[in-house]
Amino acid sequence: MPSLSWHWLNGGMLQPVVVLAGGLSHQRDISLKSGRTVAQALRRVGHEVVEADIDSALIETLRANDGAVVFPMLHGGLGENGALLEVLQLMGIPYVGSSPATCRISFDKSIASRAVAAAGIVTPQQVALPHDVFRELGAQTVMRSIAEKFGLPVIVKPARGGSSLGVTKVDGVDDLPQAVANAYAYDDMVVVEEFIVGTELAIGMITTSEGTRVLPAVEIRPVGGVYDYSAMYTGGETRLTAPADISDTAAQTATAMARVVQKELDFSGISRVDAIVDESGRPVFLEAGAAPGMTATSLVPVAMKAGGLDLGEVCSRLVDDVARNHG
Repeated sequence: MPSLSWHWLNGGMLQPVVVLAGGLSHQRDISLKSGRTVAQALRRVGHEVVEADIDSALIETLRANDGAVVFPMLHGGLGENGALLEVLQLMGIPYVGSSPATCRISFDKSIASRAVAAAGIVTPQQVALPHDVFRELGAQTVMRSIAEKFGLPVIVKPARGGSSLGVTKVDGVDDLPQAVANAYAYDDMVVVEEFIVGTELAIGMITTSEGTRVLPAVEIRPVGGVYDYSAMYTGGETRLTAPADISDTAAQTATAMARVVQKELDFSGISRVDAIVDESGRPVFLEAGAAPGMTATSLVPVAMKAGGLDLGEVCSRLVDDVARNHG
């Protein structure tokens, strides 16, 4: 089994790292790509890195690398709901990223939206529909009520998940039941929310024990109009602009909103807030993630580049911060 040793670079000792990626969620392939990106970046700046999957050998691998910092790059399921992090804490293993509690809250879009709304952040009108309620009350009755309350179009998405899997923009009430059924394929809780017209942004954040740096907002313009899974990972389907082509005032307001979200949800490490700047220039919170994608086409690496930051140096700084403050 792979194990790590200490390396010295420029007179300083670099912490060995175990990058976790893969797992069994719908986003396994994206997680593996994110993990490889981070592992390569850490190696480039001098760290010795072991890449590990979430399988029966994981605990043994972690014990074989006692003293290493874990860098989770897991998306969906165990990676974002805090479950695996609970195990790492139980074992006393230092890791980069947010607490299990933060992950549980941010992973559920219906809960995260209400938490930030309570802090004064603007959010879309939204309803969360458990599968059993939807089934027992009857699809048509629920769909008509949603259309009357929110108007059309609406966005339908799984409450828990990422990479925009199961996300649909619905323009007609007759299409709502199928969109909801598609979302239930990924989670037994579905969120339906009003569609906000405006400029879609992703705002990355890097948080250490010394504070939070908010990265330049990335503007997202999907060719098809909706930033779904295909738009995320198919070349040419989305145009990303960083910094976003918005007014200085809107950019400052979006940054301030991200800081409130970070504080309210207590993010650590690398996180991301997704928002839309509406036609009045007001940022509207959509969702936030404690484990954003870090592939070559992902939003946070684009934001880091726009902010003049090197991915390897950022990841190394996060590892060092965790190692110094663990205990």
